[in-house]
Amino acid sequence: MARCDVCFRHCEIAEGQRGFCGARLCRDGEVMPAAYGRVSGLALDPIEKKPLRRFHPGSRILSVGGFGCNLRCPFCQNHDISWSEEAWAYEEKAETAAPEELAGTAVRLVPRGNIGLAFTYNEPLTAWEFVRDTGKLVHEAGLKNVLVTNGTAELPVLEALAPVIDAMNIDLKGFTRRYYSDVLRGSLDSVLRFIARAVQLCHVELTTLIVPGENDTEEEMRALAGWVAGLTDGDGNTIGPEIPLHVSRFFPRFHMTDRPATDVRTVYRLAEIAREKLLYVYPGNC
Repeated sequence: MARCDVCFRHCEIAEGQRGFCGARLCRDGEVMPAAYGRVSGLALDPIEKKPLRRFHPGSRILSVGGFGCNLRCPFCQNHDISWSEEAWAYEEKAETAAPEELAGTAVRLVPRGNIGLAFTYNEPLTAWEFVRDTGKLVHEAGLKNVLVTNGTAELPVLEALAPVIDAMNIDLKGFTRRYYSDVLRGSLDSVLRFIARAVQLCHVELTTLIVPGENDTEEEMRALAGWVAGLTDGDGNTIGPEIPLHVSRFFPRFHMTDRPATDVRTVYRLAEIAREKLLYVYPGNC
C-alpha cells in the first residue's frame, strides 16, 4: 500500500492497483504513472483552441493527450480517454511516445507554425512526471509548453512543473463547493489554491463552462469574477483583472444529456457580468 500525493484525495493504493484517477499505479510500493507516455491523441491545433487568447495569438501548438482524470464531470466531452470504461480499453492498445520523440515532433512542426507542446485532452497532471520530462526537452529546443488542466493537484506538483510550463488554461468550473463536490467529485478549495499560485508562475487563462441549473446564476459569476480580480503576483501586486476568463457554453454530453444546451444569451450576459471585474472575458462555443 502506498499513498498518492498528486491531488487532494491522497489515495491509498494497494500493490498492483490504481487510484481514483485510473492513471496512477502502485508498483513495488511506489506510486507512478500507470501509462507513462501512452498517447490518446496528437494534433496540431490553433493556440486559441486550448483556449488561450492572449498567449502567442495566431500561432499553432502540437497537442498531446494521455489517459485518466481525477474528476468525474458528468458532461465530459473526452470521456473515452478520461474515465469511462472505454478509456482503459483504449489505454492498453495505445502507442507509447518517449519524451524525446514528442519533443522531436514538436521541433519538426515549427515550419508549420508550431510554437511548442500542449498537454491536454485528458487531465495531464495525473501523469505529471511525463509532462516534466517532456517539457524539459521542449524547452531545451527553444519551444513553449502549455498545460490544459482542471487544476486539481497539490501545490508541490505545480512547483515541480513550474520550470517547464509557460502557459496554462485552468478550468474554474464553478464557484460553489456543492457543485465541485456533489457534481464533479472534486474540491473547489484545491482548485482555488492551485490557481492562486499558478498565476504567480506563468501566463494563466481560466475557463468556466456554464451548465444550466448548476453554475449559471449572475450571483455566482459575480463571486467568481470578484475572486479572480483579487489575485496577486508573488510580490503582492494585484494582477487579477488582467487574467483572461473564457465563459463557455455547455452542450449535452455523456451522462448529462438531459440538460439543454446553455442559452447563448445566458453566456453573453454572464460574460458581461464578469467584465465588471475583469478586462479580458471571452464567450466560447457560441
